Amino acid sequence: MEAYFQNTDPSASLKVGPKDKDGNPTIPAGLTTSAVGVAGPGHNSFMMICAALVLFMTLPGLALFYGGLVRTKNVLSVMAQCLGLAGIVTILWWAFGYSLVFGKSFNSPYIGGSEFFFMKGVDSLPNTDYAAWVSQNVFAMYQMMFAIITPALIVGAIAERMKFSALVLFMVLWMFVVYFPLAHMVWGVNGLMNGVWNAGAGIKAIDFAGGTVVHMSSGWSALILCLLVGKRLGFGKTPMPPHSLVLCMIGTGMLWVGWYGFNAGSAVAADGVASNAFATTTLATGVATFVWGLLEYIVRKKASVLGLCSGAVSGLVVVTPACGFIDMTSAMWVGLLAGAVPFFAVTKMKPMFGYDDALDTFGVHAVGGTLGALITGFFATASVNGNLNTNLKDIVGKSLWIEQVKAIALTLALAVIGTIIIGFIVKALVGLRPSVEAEQEGLDLSDHGEEGYIYESKS
Repeated sequence: MEAYFQNTDPSASLKVGPKDKDGNPTIPAGLTTSAVGVAGPGHNSFMMICAALVLFMTLPGLALFYGGLVRTKNVLSVMAQCLGLAGIVTILWWAFGYSLVFGKSFNSPYIGGSEFFFMKGVDSLPNTDYAAWVSQNVFAMYQMMFAIITPALIVGAIAERMKFSALVLFMVLWMFVVYFPLAHMVWGVNGLMNGVWNAGAGIKAIDFAGGTVVHMSSGWSALILCLLVGKRLGFGKTPMPPHSLVLCMIGTGMLWVGWYGFNAGSAVAADGVASNAFATTTLATGVATFVWGLLEYIVRKKASVLGLCSGAVSGLVVVTPACGFIDMTSAMWVGLLAGAVPFFAVTKMKPMFGYDDALDTFGVHAVGGTLGALITGFFATASVNGNLNTNLKDIVGKSLWIEQVKAIALTLALAVIGTIIIGFIVKALVGLRPSVEAEQEGLDLSDHGEEGYIYESKS
């Protein structure tokens, strides 16, 4: 979410390009509007499509991806959690979230303001702090889709053994304690870690589309929560294979397609930065998919569909913070690392420590998001995104990685400490787990009174 500031000044795009006979800048017909403060239809339509694509990542992409990886008796529970969070976060975003992330009335580097509570004043005119040619209501809805998918990612770590009521309460608190402050610090116009556009940023880090905000926050919180909830009944003793790799594969494809809205859309303009993010996302993801499968073949003599799916998602995760700042050669290196490092975390580190990260949220999103945030500091270049010259020209290619490490440390601390506190509060109020009998029966029936599959007996 870095490049959207490039049009903060509505006249900025008019300072270069075609001019009339008197030397005044002109705008090609149909490209955008010359009226200051009026959104341009091209950028607006692009962002509406991207918003829909990001929602598509959660519904049905993530729901199918996670749903295929659990056992039959819990397939509806993870889908209900994804769908339920979409509804809950929508309400929170309308009431407080958008303002706490993108407002500035509190004049704080840690949290936004109250000026947009209940979407007051959020209409078809742009919020020029963030984009001169995109309607603020479109921008707000686009950002809401990020807020929806982030807590939904946590579901993967505690799948099959956390009560729906406990999950809902946890996520409501988590949004206020972790997501809203972190998103403001990274993307808010006066945010603590908004290195590109806040000249006074305490940490001059960069995060194009959510390596820290989305993947690190959800991934590290997922690890802590799965430790607090405990292991699934029979974990390590009873086989718990995915019930449908077909659903998992379909969900992976949807995630990949939707991720173009996630990454390219984070330019908040249909421009060259968006096209670069589109290209680097594609390359890194393709390479990571192949690398994970190759490593599986080397180690196990078979490349599994689950491994290929995991590689694809890892590539998407790792390239996310970097995609708008790196060139295509760097994207290939990102893909190589994205296929190898999370592979080690999932296949070696998880068995080594024995934690029950059911669907590898930590291994892919925490490890991958942390890796992506770090290597962005090494690969980012102003030749791809000139906005890096605004406040960072003295450290790009030099010490930017140090700022990235600071951002990583703060993100990790906020996610871990926040999750510990919230987890114990929820445990005290409603409990985290269902009864042993309910977990054995499956959360589909115990939490929702439904079954994902009905098998008719033969007469």
